[in-house]
Amino acid sequence: MLKSIHHAAIICSDYEKSKLFYTSILGLEVIAENYREERDSFKLDLKLPDGGQIELFFFPSSPDRPSFPEALGLRHLAFNVESVESVKDYLISKGVDVEPIRVDEYTNKKFTFFSDPDGLPLELYEQES
Repeated sequence: MLKSIHHAAIICSDYEKSKLFYTSILGLEVIAENYREERDSFKLDLKLPDGGQIELFFFPSSPDRPSFPEALGLRHLAFNVESVESVKDYLISKGVDVEPIRVDEYTNKKFTFFSDPDGLPLELYEQES
């Protein structure tokens, strides 16, 4: 029935800052960018290498919402990477704070967390073989 996740939608507080983060730092490809004048809002469709997408939205005056990993709702977005160490080093070189690398006690795979410009928890997870 369900085959994969098509996209995750994120609402950001600073469109240009988040656009720069997701495209220039994380390297996601822009599929489409739309501005809705009647709502003074933006929607940026971003492509992941596996075909999945992130929809980045900006709406003026969006309310704050807790995004801590243990809050109710979406806990975090996890990205599959070949080398947690190399991506961590790259992100640090771009000024992104990254937590120490840990090992999943069930899968024995390496992982770590970092945040987007609005504090949304993002995870790097060692690629499944």
